[in-house]
Amino acid sequence: MRILGRGKTAQAILEQYPDSNLYDDLNIEEFNKDSEELTVVSPGIPPYNQLVKNTKNLISEYDLFANTMPYSIWISGTNGKTTTTSMLQHLLEEQNSQCGGNIGTPLGHMDQTKNIWVLETSSFTLHYTNIAKPNLYILLPISDDHASWHGDFIEYEKSKLKALDNLKEGEIAIIPKKYENYPTNGYKVCYESSSDLAKNFDIDMNKINFDEPYLIDALLALSVSRILFDKVDYNKINSFVQDPHKLEKIYDKYNRLWINDSKATNIDATIQALKSYKNKKVYLILGGDDKGANLEPLFKELTKYNVNIYAIGSNTNKLFELSNRYNILCQKCNELEVAVNIISTSIDTNGLSLVLLSPAAASLDQFTSYASRGDLYKNLINNII
Repeated sequence: MRILGRGKTAQAILEQYPDSNLYDDLNIEEFNKDSEELTVVSPGIPPYNQLVKNTKNLISEYDLFANTMPYSIWISGTNGKTTTTSMLQHLLEEQNSQCGGNIGTPLGHMDQTKNIWVLETSSFTLHYTNIAKPNLYILLPISDDHASWHGDFIEYEKSKLKALDNLKEGEIAIIPKKYENYPTNGYKVCYESSSDLAKNFDIDMNKINFDEPYLIDALLALSVSRILFDKVDYNKINSFVQDPHKLEKIYDKYNRLWINDSKATNIDATIQALKSYKNKKVYLILGGDDKGANLEPLFKELTKYNVNIYAIGSNTNKLFELSNRYNILCQKCNELEVAVNIISTSIDTNGLSLVLLSPAAASLDQFTSYASRGDLYKNLINNII
């Protein structure tokens, strides 16, 4: 067997299949493109990669473990995958479940004796998966993302819907209403909003301590619990602790509010973040590697808010031009530290304004991860003079 890639997914597979050979762009000359040998591709490798294009018998990590995978719940969408997966694992841990996939544990390291696998599932994985299928599929709303990997939004959307193709009768998919006519043998439960989910699964939203955008994540997790065990545990879901870098509140020495939403790496995540602050003056730090995304929908949304933009990262000029087009005040900062310093001299202490780092872009143009970007942001705030 051959494995494309050398990251944690590839290494976990190699541990299970030690006689396999690893390939990447560094040893492409050793790769036999005429071979019929089974080849597992790591999900981060794009379809236009020469190794992928020259492989005849290509499968995904999920396909490799399709026959040994226990009851599996796959969770996908543009935003909210990690939170929904973590919340669901929090609810199901007493049922002998394990979470993994895109969330951190590759399938090669998952415990096959567990009753349930809760898998955060990326569009990259779904693109390459043709054999494996979920027993229950949760699809959060889809918006423009990963255009440079998939080629365009249509291909990205196709990958997200692909999990529905092999569902069997009696298996369930919870999906946005816009896809209600997508053909599948599974049973579809469609929703447009959090209130739809609450109504469909008889859940009292007033007993849930999360606001949007996390409310819908909590409702999806509780919906699965209702389906599998006819159980809605409000105390359990309310005890869930959110990961850092997602609408994380920080107060500086002057009691001014700064929000760390560094994990917002696409426009939909930033749009969702803004909804919580409609009545505030928002000093918005935007920018990074936008992966070729169309930012027009974000700026149309920004016109509804009292917002000033502070542009950082590799798309600073693009943000500045869009701001001018939409008559939104924008300052070129290029660096996060510059943005924080400028805003710190401007924001007042009356509680009517806040600072929001919600970049709508990936971080790798300037940082090692969204977490390192968020950590720097918090350190800068804590050191304001």
